Amino acid sequence: MNEKPLALVIRSPGANCDRELVRAFELAGAGTELVHVDALIDSPRALERADLVGFPGGFSYGDDIASGRALAVRLRERLYPALREAAQRGAPMIGVCNGFQVLCQVGLLPGPAAAGVWPEQAPPMRAALAENAGARFIDRWLPVAPEEDSVCLWTKGLWDDNATRADAMRLPIAHGEGRFVPADEATLALLEKGGQVALRYLDNANGSTGAIAGVCDASGRIFGLMPHPERYLDWTRHPYWTRLGRTTLEATTPGRRMFLNAVEAVTGAPTR
Repeated sequence: MNEKPLALVIRSPGANCDRELVRAFELAGAGTELVHVDALIDSPRALERADLVGFPGGFSYGDDIASGRALAVRLRERLYPALREAAQRGAPMIGVCNGFQVLCQVGLLPGPAAAGVWPEQAPPMRAALAENAGARFIDRWLPVAPEEDSVCLWTKGLWDDNATRADAMRLPIAHGEGRFVPADEATLALLEKGGQVALRYLDNANGSTGAIAGVCDASGRIFGLMPHPERYLDWTRHPYWTRLGRTTLEATTPGRRMFLNAVEAVTGAPTR
């Protein structure tokens, strides 16, 4: 592929991390388009050009009904066929924080049990991001661990890039409703068995079931997480980056590595 792959970042009223998501894709080598959801509804064929799709964090539609609910309803009702087509052709997608909440409510996460087999109608909701266990907004950096046997392409090789694992493998969170809750025990068992759990908290501050911080669909190409990798593209964002050591600082930040993985999956070319 000679041209840069195109990452489509979908913004909406209340989103506030869209520019950071654009920068993440651009640093990973993708071209970007920031498009308002209303414009996309008017012209859903724009998704046909997208090699990657991003759903940013923030407070879409002010979270007036519930976190992500208004945007998710619009996507289910007006854009699901176009999103389904993108999912079926394997376009990597990411939903961060509010974007993760939206993807779960649309049914793109955890998605159907069989990889690539998407129903004509939007799947039912099988997981939610509920109010934090402490019923308080949490804004801090938490240690996380990628699941080494996960099928998620976004989290591949995160350990390999960082010699100082415990210190480097942290991500910032900022949410009041980030507690991952599967619909039932059967859903949780399917996620665990299928390698769809991609990331876990080592400090489970919000009380997520199984300390789950992020999950992917069965193909590993659609990924949602509550922590913000797009806020960790540079080592200087880390709360104590000057103490991480030269070996770590010569590697790639975990946040940037996720987007490099996605672009590499699209182009087939190494991005290191």
